[in-house]
Amino acid sequence: MRPVLLRHGPPPPAGARCPREDLSALRGRRALRHLYSTRDRIPVYSAFRAARPAPLGSEQRWLVEPQIDDPSSNLEEVTEEADATTSANSLGGKQALNADYLGSDYERGQLYPFSLSGDSPTATFTLTNAAPMTPSFQKRWYMNLHSLMDRALTPQCGGGDELYILTGAVPSDLRVRGRVSVPEFVWLAACCAVPGGGWAMGFVQHPRDAEVIEDVMVKELEKLLPYNPQLFQNNCGETEQDTEKMKKILEVVNQVQEEERMVQSKGSARGTRSALLPPEPAGERSSLLGKLLGFIATPLIKLCQLIYSLAIGVLKYVVYFLWFVTKQVIHGIESSLYRLGSATISYFLTIGEELASIPWKVLKVVVRITRAILRILCCLLKVVCRVLGIPVRVLVDVATFPVYTIGAVPIVCQDIAVGLGGIISLLFDTAFGTMGGLFQAIFTVCKWIGYKMTFDNPGEL
Repeated sequence: MRPVLLRHGPPPPAGARCPREDLSALRGRRALRHLYSTRDRIPVYSAFRAARPAPLGSEQRWLVEPQIDDPSSNLEEVTEEADATTSANSLGGKQALNADYLGSDYERGQLYPFSLSGDSPTATFTLTNAAPMTPSFQKRWYMNLHSLMDRALTPQCGGGDELYILTGAVPSDLRVRGRVSVPEFVWLAACCAVPGGGWAMGFVQHPRDAEVIEDVMVKELEKLLPYNPQLFQNNCGETEQDTEKMKKILEVVNQVQEEERMVQSKGSARGTRSALLPPEPAGERSSLLGKLLGFIATPLIKLCQLIYSLAIGVLKYVVYFLWFVTKQVIHGIESSLYRLGSATISYFLTIGEELASIPWKVLKVVVRITRAILRILCCLLKVVCRVLGIPVRVLVDVATFPVYTIGAVPIVCQDIAVGLGGIISLLFDTAFGTMGGLFQAIFTVCKWIGYKMTFDNPGEL
């Protein structure tokens, strides 16, 4: 079974910087994952495997992650704030800084305490692993985490080799210095991925009631969180969970809380510092004189830190202001040069277009002048024709009359000759026809007379 952190429904909080979410990536090594909200400047959750307590005497150094504010930064992933201030751009724009906690009533409370880390404290002493907590609530949170891990969760999960932990904070509207959100409550979800004997449980602790840690089921815890995420795939094998181990865990939790109440009622813990809190320098714990010197030097150190933070802040803002002014000047020069270049190019392009269009425009003017002249001539001709009252067609006929006349003379002469010939021929035909008829009439009369005489005198014949 591989416990996997999932998200359903709406997206994560605005500005959240997401890590890898497959918790099986933590298998076989001590590793830590954060989901950091750049809007609230606190971690939304920290995911880790159960680890051995860290050795005492670890040096307390709160570090920052410059890549959150400046992704192009070449610094290490976690580094000193003083080094990042001079190298990273807009440091503090998306994450909390040490100056946010100075002079406030809140401490930098680790969601994943260094006391549970078996690795270097570098991963835990980062401001991306810290949320504002009052000193009393911070102390109770560390003690409860340590008690849960050491006495309840780890023993019921085979020594903790398959124990996966999620610790988170739900942001509220209350903010430290108007920047860092104070958690409404903190929570813990545990998943034991032992085959056949696993379990999953959740715990909630409110700052207003720091002495009580509430045990809830994982499904109920998911309903209390923003966006209702699914913390573990299949609720960490919900159908195969070992209820007996879960009951034992609850019994141990109740027992631990009763013991802590008894200790508090006797006042035995008053004035002492928990070993689970971030360690103090060794010199301050060595003797009463060291504590006294520490008590006297603490205000001076805080004052020096405040002055240093103010100086760094003033220097940072001066550098930001100078950089802003320089960028504005450079931007103004670039804009002026760009506008000048654009105007020059536009000017030459306009001149080139005008020069290229001159021949075409001249040709258009000539064509228009010619058309105008022709229109004027036509108008003049129409005026003349109207004044004279002579149709144009008559003028054309008059102009072509000589040509037609000269061309018709031969034809007319030919027609006259043909007519004269026809008349002469007709006269000859008439004469000859008359004479022929006359002779025919005479011949016919003579013939008739001869026949008559023959019939009258047949004997003579």
